[in-house]
Amino acid sequence: MNIGVFSGSFNPIHIGHVILGNYIVEYTDVDEVWFLVSPHNPLKEADSLLDENTRLEMVKLALRKYDKLIASDFEFSMPTPSYTIGTLDALSAKYPEQNFTLIIGGDNWEVFENWRDYDRLLQNYKLKVYPRIDSRISISGKLRNQVEALDSPIIEISSTFIRDGIKDHKDVRSFLPDGVYEYIIERKLYNK
Repeated sequence: MNIGVFSGSFNPIHIGHVILGNYIVEYTDVDEVWFLVSPHNPLKEADSLLDENTRLEMVKLALRKYDKLIASDFEFSMPTPSYTIGTLDALSAKYPEQNFTLIIGGDNWEVFENWRDYDRLLQNYKLKVYPRIDSRISISGKLRNQVEALDSPIIEISSTFIRDGIKDHKDVRSFLPDGVYEYIIERKLYNK
C-alpha cells in the first residue's frame, strides 16, 4: 500500500489540510494519507502550540468521515524535535510492507536543501509537492522519478489565520472541518 505522510502541527487542522489529503488519495497513486501530528516542529516555536493530544483530537474529529485519511500520533513517541528523515525511517521500520511518500508544500520544497539529511530522504522516499501561492515548484530532471509536483487545488487558509480570527472573536467555522470549530469554542482554545 502507498501511504502519504502529511506531517504538521495542525494547530488547528483546517479545511485546506483535509481538501489536500482527499485530493491526494483520489487523484494520485497514494492509497491513504496519514496526518502525523508533530509534537514540535523544529522550525516553529514550541510555546505557540497547543499540546499534542488536543491537536490530535482535532485531527481525529476532522477526519472521522474519511476512510482514507488517518490521524496519527506516531511522532509522539519520537525524540523532540523530530526530523522528517527520522520519522520516515521509523515508519518504514515499523511498517515494512508499506511504501511511504512524503507530502510537502511548494514553500518547503524551495528550502528543502536546508532539511536534515535531505539527500538521503530523496534517495529513499518519494515526495509529492503541492502548490502554494508565491511558491514555484521546480523539479530537476534527475529528480522526476522521486519528486512529483501536484496539480492540486490551492487553498490558502493558514492555521495562523484561524487562530487570529478566534482571538478576534470572528466566526471562522466555515474554514474548519465539522466538529473542530465547536471543539475549539467549547474548550476556549486560542482565546489568549
